[in-house]
Amino acid sequence: MRDGIMVNDPYEGANRRIHAFNKGVDARLVAPVARLASGGGESRGNAQQMRPADLVANVGANLSLPGKVVNHLLQGRPGPAIRNGFRFAVNSTLGIAGLFDPAGSDFGLDEVDTDFGQTLARWGAPEGAYLELPVLGPSTQRDAAGRVVDIVLDPWNHVLTGRQAVGVLGLRAAGKAADRARFGDTVEGVLQGSADSYAQTRLIWLMHRRHELGEEGNAFDPYDAIEDDDAVIDPYEE
Repeated sequence: MRDGIMVNDPYEGANRRIHAFNKGVDARLVAPVARLASGGGESRGNAQQMRPADLVANVGANLSLPGKVVNHLLQGRPGPAIRNGFRFAVNSTLGIAGLFDPAGSDFGLDEVDTDFGQTLARWGAPEGAYLELPVLGPSTQRDAAGRVVDIVLDPWNHVLTGRQAVGVLGLRAAGKAADRARFGDTVEGVLQGSADSYAQTRLIWLMHRRHELGEEGNAFDPYDAIEDDDAVIDPYEE
């Protein structure tokens, strides 16, 4: 039990070193680029107020949808697969190659997120040890394996040439950087404002990921009333 939740982190020493590297990359490269891309707009709902980062994020998210369709089908969930398929078709046409999101704003077709890590979880694969991956950030052994398989399963890699596939990958990576711009204050608050940014990142990521996968049973609620106050580690305590 660490930071109020069950944590399997046998590689903490190596993870902390990678986290320090990632933190430096974020401060010196990702964050400045994200702030530059954020522009001056504030609303994603009004096309006239869209920031450059929003447009890039939209394109990246749209290009990720075919892979999500494949994963939903592998999970035996045709409903979300069809929904994401229609979303991709609408945004690729009416949304001008995914720059805009009429599927969500006009048709109520919000994205149903998933990945092969979730597919593995649905198949019963254990979470494994917590990992911090260079540049990519928090993960687990299961999700790290899922990232590799997602690359192999990605339909774009099977229908595009080498350079085209690399271009799609670059746009999706740029979309992730654009997401960093949208949530910049929150990310910087965790990475730069925490007494122990590694422990804080691990806590937030594991709780969020387990909630996504419906594995909250692995977690411990630090706000539940218990008799022994010393049994709970307060992640915000300095």
